[in-house]
Formats: sequence, C-alpha cells, structure tokens
Amino acid sequence: IPQFEDVKFEAASLLSELYCQENSVDTAKPLLRKAIQISQQTPYWHCRLLFQLAQLHTLEKDLVSDWDLLGVGAEYARVVGSEYTRALFLLSKGMLLLMERKLQEVHPLLTLCGQIVENWQGNPIQKESLRVFFLVLQVTHYLDAGQVKSVKPCLKQLQQCIQTISTLHDDEILPSNPADLFHWLPKEHMCVLVYLVTVMHSMQAGYLEKAQKYTDKALMQLEKLKMLDCSPILSSFQVILLEHIIMCRLVTGHKATALQESFGMVCCCCCHPTVELLQSQSRISSLLQGLYCISVNCMDNAEAQFTTALRLTTHQELWAFIVTNLASVYIREGNRHQELYSLLERINPDHNFPVSSHCLRAAAFYIRGLFSFFQGRYNEAKRFLRETLKMSNAEDLNRLTACSLVLLGHIFYVLGNHRESNNMVVPAMQLASKIPDMSVQLWSSALLRDLNKACGNAMDAHEAAQMHQNFSQQLLQDHIEACSLPEHNLITWTDGPPPVQFQAQNGPTTSLASLL
Repeated sequence: IPQFEDVKFEAASLLSELYCQENSVDTAKPLLRKAIQISQQTPYWHCRLLFQLAQLHTLEKDLVSDWDLLGVGAEYARVVGSEYTRALFLLSKGMLLLMERKLQEVHPLLTLCGQIVENWQGNPIQKESLRVFFLVLQVTHYLDAGQVKSVKPCLKQLQQCIQTISTLHDDEILPSNPADLFHWLPKEHMCVLVYLVTVMHSMQAGYLEKAQKYTDKALMQLEKLKMLDCSPILSSFQVILLEHIIMCRLVTGHKATALQESFGMVCCCCCHPTVELLQSQSRISSLLQGLYCISVNCMDNAEAQFTTALRLTTHQELWAFIVTNLASVYIREGNRHQELYSLLERINPDHNFPVSSHCLRAAAFYIRGLFSFFQGRYNEAKRFLRETLKMSNAEDLNRLTACSLVLLGHIFYVLGNHRESNNMVVPAMQLASKIPDMSVQLWSSALLRDLNKACGNAMDAHEAAQMHQNFSQQLLQDHIEACSLPEHNLITWTDGPPPVQFQAQNGPTTSLASLL
C-alpha cells in the first residue's frame, strides 16, 4: 500500500519488541535488519530501527556489532542533514566505549561530539539535553578514573546545564527534519541523573553530608516519577543511589539504617526485575554486605560476601575495589598470610596495577601500608602511606587522606615521636569530623588521648578521652541496634533467591573488641 511505510515499520518495531519479551532475540534481529534495509528513504524510522537493533546487541553484550551499527547510524544522520541525531549516535557509541574501557578510541570521539554539540543550532531543550549526555559521559569517565578534583569543572557545567533545562518550556513545534524526532531522556530523568552523579562525586570525595542531601532530593523525585512512569531506568537510578547512601551510612556510623536500606535495595531489584538489575543486585548486595560485615567485625562473613562478589563481577574497577577490601579482611584476621600475599600481588600499586583508577591505586598503597604496620615494618609502612597521601591530596580524596594521616600518626606514636604523631593526628581528626567518618574519629581521639597523656597535657588528654568515650558509645549503640535487626541475617546470604523473611536475633553475637 503506497504511503503506508510508517505502519509497516512500526509493526516491525513492535513485533521485534514482542519477540524480545518472549526471549526470542534471534527472531527479532533479522526482522529489524530487514526493516532497516528497506527504510533508508524514511529517515525517522531508519534511525529508530538502528537504535533498536543496537539496543539488542547491547543486551547480548555483542559490543563490536553495536559500535559498528551506531557508526552506521551516525554516518546516515550526517548524510540526511541531522547533526543532532548524529550526535546521539556518537554519544551512544562513546558511552559503550567507556563501559568497555576503550579509552584511546573514546577520547577523539568525545572531542568530535563536543564540537558537534556546541556548533548545533536548534531546539534549546534538545541542545541542552545533548550537552547533558556529553557532560554525564565526561563526569563518569573522570569518576571511574578516581579523579575527584579534576572532574569539578565538568560537574559544575553539568549542574548549570540541568538548571538551564529546568527553566526552558517544552517547545511543541516539531523539528523540520524527521531524523531529529528523538530525545535522549525526559527532562525529569535527566534531573535525577545529575543528582546521581553528584552523589557519586560527593561519596568519592568524602563529602558525605552533601551525598546524603542529594540522595534525599533524588529519591524524592524518583518517588514522584514512579507514580506515573514504570521505566526500568528509574529502578536502576534508585538502586545506584541506595548503593551509595548505604556506603555513606557505614562510614558515618549508621549501620542499622544502612542494613535496612540494603534490604530495601534488594526488594527494589526484585520488584522491578530486569536481567541487568538482578545481576547488578547480586554483585552489589554481596559487596555492601561485605562492607557491613567489616563494620560489625564479622570477618568470616565478610570474606564469604567479598568472594561471592568477586565471582559475579567482570567489571575491572569493581574487582579491584572488592580485592582491596578483601585484603583488609585478611590483614585484620592476622592468620591468612598466603591468601593475603596472593591478593596484594594482584593489586600491586608499584607494578602493573590492573586498572587506571587514581583512587583505587591510592587505596592499594594504603592497604600495603596497613599490612606493613601490622607486620611492624614501620619505615616501609611510612613509604606506602606517604604515596597514598600524595595521591589523595592531588585529587581531594578526603577519606583516604584522613585514614593515611591517622595511621601515620599511630606509627609515629609507636616510634615515640610524639610531636610528629600530633602533626598527623590533629588534621586527621579535623578531616574526619568534616566528612564525618566515625571510625577515624574514634581512632584519632584515642591517639590524641594517649599523646596528650604521654606529653603531660592533662586537660587535653581528658577532653580527648571524653570525645573517645562519646564516639565509643555512639558506635556501640549503633552496633547493638544493627545486630539486633532481623536484616542482620542477610550477612549469611550469598547464593540463591534473596530471603523474603528473617528470623529476628536475640541481640548481637559479634565481638566488639576490635571496634572499641
């Protein structure tokens, strides 16, 4: 039937979606290929079908076909005079290249995208949405590399960009070029995404109160959106937000709240099950449970959780993060030297470090310093910790800075160099209070008490002892509350479907000795 192309291509698009819902992706792909082949005279549908097939390749992890297809789409959009949709294709390709760490290919591509976005003159909302897409890729690239200070100009631009979008009214005039009839994300989704990357930055930089503030804003916005919109991306945003705020709670001494939110995250994944969300949930739940186990001194459970998380992840940065935490468990256990040496060799910051992340490499130096400290090799420990300090100061990694300072202070105290110890512990305490990091505050106050006592400063020693007592009581109370919750039993869950119900425990069963 002449002039009926729209119906024909929409039928192909819907039918392929139906096949995918029935797990018949191999039937959907040839259908889309045929529709793409015969739609070249219909720019809107040709581009839309290319995006749809690219999405299938992404789900199947066939990223080589994906890159090729998005490249074809970008070239087609250029030929039909749609620089806007060309940018969408190229930014989508850049996103996939970043996911696969193809950094040599992604840098020139992002440079080209930046030029296209700046030069394109069209609908203001479309232009700003392209800028948001471009800047989100830049910001997440910096954060993945652990470059918290270097990312600040891009993050500021992104936040200004979303403010601009929120003041613009949706223009109902359709673009004259049918190939321009696309948008990346709804305005409201972009707003949540900008909150999300701000939370990620605040978490890495150690601005935990700021992370809490933006998490609250984002979750409130998500609740409103989810009343009207069941898009799976909203559930993904919610899970990532919860993942970050749970880590914040563990640092700030709110383990009981973290535990309840951790179970809430599991429930969110189960209520909105997609393959990606469920896979992510298993991996991240094990990681978060491992971190919680460390905080309540359940080291056997921490080891089991981290081992499970390692088995489930293929992401290099996440793998390095888990290995670093597992190494800290072995150091605390004190009798796992063979396993510990094997792990430390795999994350050796001096030689062939497995990822490019500045933050993770600095953390690897810290773990080496911690191990050397426990071994009594203090000069070696100081060398590693000074490397951590140098790297963490360069990128404003406040938590690593605070941890390194207090451990160096402890080393100088053991060596009898009280003046140098004080020079380390006082700024550690100030930084830990600013974050706030309860464990470092507890550690610093104990050292300040002992330092002042050794130097004969009775008033200062009494004040530090009172601070230490207060931190101890807060952590102890939180510890008892967390271990008394039925969700505490999540620490034993490493396999199978998530537990629906928990049997409440009769109080804590874990040792408080190393905590206090």
